[in-house]
Formats: sequence, C-alpha cells, structure tokens
Amino acid sequence: MTHQPRDLDKTARPLDPAKFRNPDRTAAGEPRASVALSRLDTLWINTGTLCNIACANCYIESSPDNDRLAYFELADALKLYDEIAALRLGTAEIGFTGGEPFMNPELTSMMAAALERGFSVLVLTNAMRPMQRPRVKAELVALKERFGCRLRLRVSLDHHGAELHECERGPRTWEPAVAGLDWLAANGFAIAVAGRTCWDEPTAAARAGYRALFEARGWPLDAADPADLVLFPEMDASIDVPEITTACWTILHKNPSDVMCATSRMAVKRKGEAPAVMPCTLIAYERAFDMGTTLAQSLGADGGNFEAGAVKLNHPHCARFCVLGGGSCSTGERG
Repeated sequence: MTHQPRDLDKTARPLDPAKFRNPDRTAAGEPRASVALSRLDTLWINTGTLCNIACANCYIESSPDNDRLAYFELADALKLYDEIAALRLGTAEIGFTGGEPFMNPELTSMMAAALERGFSVLVLTNAMRPMQRPRVKAELVALKERFGCRLRLRVSLDHHGAELHECERGPRTWEPAVAGLDWLAANGFAIAVAGRTCWDEPTAAARAGYRALFEARGWPLDAADPADLVLFPEMDASIDVPEITTACWTILHKNPSDVMCATSRMAVKRKGEAPAVMPCTLIAYERAFDMGTTLAQSLGADGGNFEAGAVKLNHPHCARFCVLGGGSCSTGERG
C-alpha cells in the first residue's frame, strides 16, 4: 500500500480567520481555555533556526538559510540554569531543539553544563552531518561516558520507510539519518525516534513498521513504548481546527495539567535581543506569547505565582497538536 500525506491536504477547509483572534474569547464568544504552569519539569532551549535541511512542513520553517532565531549561547543558558536553582523550581530536564541543534557551535557546552548541574538532557536531532562530525562525536561519547542515560537523543524519522521519510525531508536524507542512529546505538547512547502521523496509515500499522525497522537495524527501542517512539500529530496552522473552550476539558475528558505548557517553557533568542521565555516549542515566532526575559517573569512578578503564568490556548497548534492531538515534546510523554 502506498501511503500519502493526510493532514497536508490543501483541499482541507482553511482556518476561519475569525478564530484565534481574541485571547479571552473564541470566535463564537465562548471563554477560551487556559493552562497554568503546575511545575516546570522541562525547560526547552531553541538553539537557533538554522538547519542542514529544509523539510516540506517544518513547523518552525528551519532551513540552511533561516537564521530568524539566533544561536543560543552558553552564557544565556547558564543564567537560566542558575535561575532554576535560585527559584527552586525542581526542573528535571533541559531539552534542546532547533533548527538542527548540532548546527550551534556551543551546543555540547550547554549540554555539559546542564548535565553537570544534575539535569537530564534531551536533544532533538536529525542525526545527520552536523551530529556526525568527528569533533561532535568525540564530545558526545565523552558526555555519555560521564553521564550515561541522563543524556538522550531523539532522532527524527518521519516514517519507517525511506520513501515517505524523504517525501518530507528531501532526497538523500534517509541513509544519513539511519547511519546516525546506527552510530548512536552502537555506542550505547540512550535514544528515541520521532515519527509523524500525517500518512494515511493506522497507528498500529505505523508502530509495526517501526518495530520491523528497529529489529532489522538492531536498535534497542520498543516501538510500543511512547517514550521510545513518539508519533507526532501533523501541524498546519492554515487548516481549520476547533478552538478550545473551558467546556472542552469536560467534553474531551482531558485535564489542563496534561497539556505541554503545564510543565514546560522554552527560551528563544531573536537576533539582537535578550532571550525570551515562551510557553512551548511550537510558537517560537509568536511574540504575543512572550512571557518575559527571565523564568521569574514568566512565572509572575514574585517568581513563584504559577497561576500568573497561565497560557491562553490562542493558537491553532494549541488545539491541533496539544489538546486534540495529545502531543508533547518532552521525555516520556505521550506522542
């Protein structure tokens, strides 16, 4: 069977322009849902938007030419790590996303500093040439030997077959990614794989396909475990999606604490500006979601009032990815 992209169908109904306009009310006038930070489990750092490839549907439009977000620097990361300690937030994990994080020349230094402070580290990567440079490989092996499974790398394989993976990522992208995973597995790294659900393929069939791939390559991954294989819902902000109201929690049998922004924040660095703290990894360009330049500001003026940092679900990604799609970028959470 030949699978085709599903959610990227341009014949789908376009987003109603009246939606996601008012932070407090939906287009129908109903109260918009919000999510308060219950605890800061994961701090994400966007390392920059430059990437070695340009995917067909990259939510952040990363490419070899997109430097809209500047490289995050070690000095900026250290300030955030210190602030977590000063505020006694109990944060367990630092996540690095991009762009391709290994394009950032200070990535491994930021990783080392986080690990040395007791955080777990998760890096989202395509495992291609930027990660496979000899210097980077040597630094990664050194970190793995010091910190073991507290360092984890999640590699993007958009499908368990080369054809559809390259439909999204471009020609000649499958073999380098697989080679990167081969190297990580052979060297004993804690790894995971991220795929997409935009293909006309049942979830059970997708997991079966990945299971066969994992077994064939000898990767120590369980395709049934959502921590080992995360299947992300597709995102296209131009396609219509329901807005999330306060009543939706009961209707959908969901809890606001299950949504990613209840336990995560992301820091980004725009060119020529101080880093900004945002609710999550999905809306890096949306200045309306900026929550200040420090974690304390994002939590409230006193640095401890989590309710003051409530996020209003006023973006299509909030609905499609997080609430309706059940997606989360953090370790061990459902994809």
